[in-house]
This record gives sequence, structure tokens and C-alpha cells, in this order.
Amino acid sequence: MIYPTSATPDYTMGYGKAILETQLRATAETSAEFLIPYLKPGHRLLDFGCGPGTISVGLAQAVAPGEMHGVDMEESLIEQARSVAASQSQANAIFHVGDVTDLQFEDSFFDVAHCRSVLMHVPDTAAVLSEVKRVLKPGGIIACREMICESAFTYPDFGILRRSWDMFEDLLTADDGHPQMGKEMKGHILAAGFTDLRMSASFSIYTSPEGIASIYRLVSQWLLSPEIAEAAIKYGASSEKLVCDLKVAYDRWKEHPGALLSFAYGEAIAQKPLS
Repeated sequence: MIYPTSATPDYTMGYGKAILETQLRATAETSAEFLIPYLKPGHRLLDFGCGPGTISVGLAQAVAPGEMHGVDMEESLIEQARSVAASQSQANAIFHVGDVTDLQFEDSFFDVAHCRSVLMHVPDTAAVLSEVKRVLKPGGIIACREMICESAFTYPDFGILRRSWDMFEDLLTADDGHPQMGKEMKGHILAAGFTDLRMSASFSIYTSPEGIASIYRLVSQWLLSPEIAEAAIKYGASSEKLVCDLKVAYDRWKEHPGALLSFAYGEAIAQKPLS
């Protein structure tokens, strides 16, 4: 890793309060709608890179009385996910600390595997997809929803806010991530041997006062924080002047009546061959 101070050893975003707040806003209804029609009661489902579990519990509801197993490498997020499941009395949601490239499940264990914004952060895409394919039953499906960072726009831009997205992309790339995975994953999934691939896309958009405020906190407390900004400057992805100018622009943006932010996700559903 190039930035030992900018992220955990394996996750560019880290696990700060602003990042967790953003993750906790996600639900199965808002973040996995493309998958819901494929889920049936009794399915056994894997949510790999499950984070704090707010998407996972919705998927668990959809497959009950089947099991939903959430896996994440960060113990604090697994603890959070267990609390979320307990608060909703979702007993079929089971969470594990683990590595998505070395899953502790038998071959052909799951009917469905799901991830949201995971492949974009993992350096070895092929290793993840191979391992997920191993634990899927023949005929089982994989569902992935990943960002297309170059699709992002912030309005009004004030002639500068797009550069904050460029800064994020550079940081992610420096950590061996994949900022455009949402449009690249079709090739990766087919190369991994999955078939019957269906692609779709959707946008996340932030326009409400609460949404604008949450984005402002995320930018100011994470991307433009001294820790991350210093790493970006060191790498050449930013400069002290750019960071200062971005702070001023975001202060203007959060007060603007027309403020919004949006970006696209690519969505993929594919099947493990029957033989």
C-alpha cells in the first residue's frame, strides 16, 4: 500500500465515523433492488464485503427461512452488523469476520452471492470471483453493484468540484483499486467463467438537506481531512492549494439551493454454469 496513513492496509476508505454513516444509509431496497426479484424463501445467500449489515438484513428477510451469511474483514463492522440484525430480530442473518479471497465455506454452499462496492476495492478481482464461484452451487447466481466513478457529478461544480472525484480516483488507484469497476466488471465476471450475464445500471443521487449534509461531512471529515489530504499531496493527486480551494467550494456548495450530487453504479447478475 502506498498510503499507510490514508487507509487501512486493505481498504482505501477506512472505518471512520463519516464513512460508517454513509454505509449505514444503504438498505437492500435502495442498494440491491436489481437482485431482489431473484431471491426466494429458503435460499442460502452470501453477502461478501457486507460492511455494517444494513443491506444484509434486508437480503436475509428476502430469503427467510433460508440463511444469509455476511462476511467482512473488519471485526468492528461485523460487530455492528450483528447489532443491526439483533435490533431487527433477523435471526437468519449470520455474520463472520473473513477474507473474500479465502472464504471458510464448503464448495457449492450458496444459492446466491452478493456484493456492493467491494470489487472496486479488492486488488485481485479474479481471486475474489474464483472464490465466490467455488462456494456457489451450480446454477447459483452472483450479483454485483459497483461504482463508475467517472460518472459522478456535483452541481454546482464551481469549476473545481470534479477535481475532488479525480482525487478520490487517484487515491483508490494507488491502493490497487478499480474506480471504474461498475463498467469493467462484465469482462471480469465472464472471464471467471460465469454465464447468462445481465447488466443494468442505476444512479445514487443526493438532493435532500440530509443527503447534502451527509456528503459534506464525508468530504470534509474524510477526503479533505489532514490525513487523507496529506497522502494525496504526497502522491501528487492533489496540492495544498487544491485542498484549500475544494474546502471553500464545498462550503459554498452545501449552502446552495440547487446543490446535488450523483453517480452511477453498474449492476451485474450472472450464473455459475450447471456443469
